[in-house]
Amino acid sequence: MRIASLPATIGLSILFGAAILPEPQGAQADEVVSSSNTATASERQFSVYLTGYSYWDNTPPGSAAIARPVLRDKAGGTGTYKDPITIAVGHRIEGNRQTLDYPAGTRFYLPQLRRYAIVEDVCGEAPSPQNGPCHTGHNGLPWLDIYVDGAGSARPQSESCMRRISRVQPIIQNPSPDYPVVAGALTESGCQIFQG
Repeated sequence: MRIASLPATIGLSILFGAAILPEPQGAQADEVVSSSNTATASERQFSVYLTGYSYWDNTPPGSAAIARPVLRDKAGGTGTYKDPITIAVGHRIEGNRQTLDYPAGTRFYLPQLRRYAIVEDVCGEAPSPQNGPCHTGHNGLPWLDIYVDGAGSARPQSESCMRRISRVQPIIQNPSPDYPVVAGALTESGCQIFQG
């Protein structure tokens, strides 16, 4: 769980655990068709609005607490297929039931970050997170929030990383395990953005 630092035009959101995002529709969703041997039949490539949250603005602040542990008890990961980075997704609450926009454990690959991610946290505002931007999306796109870490860095470094990655980016859901990776926590490894 966390309170995310987002660009001033977006405001703050609060992370609560993992979620199940709706499948992208129309022009936003394209089945991956590739002559490469790396593509799998279940891969889906589409665009998302990606933001970041850090150790410093998590809920509670100064922690790596997560709501839906899958591979670990705290947010983290180096971005490899076997050690994907924690990502938070929107959710809704109906009665006493929380429904995630993407199920906990869903894996993604982010080509512009060259990292794998796994749903282990949620973002949204309580008590009606379905009214918040992580669940409703951004300009018709799903909104995902990746853990940039920052526990081993000064807070301004993680804030800079969060601003740097906040943008519309391509993503692959259910990726094969052999995409290129630059391993390491995002903030601590320089928060690189790759093209193509």
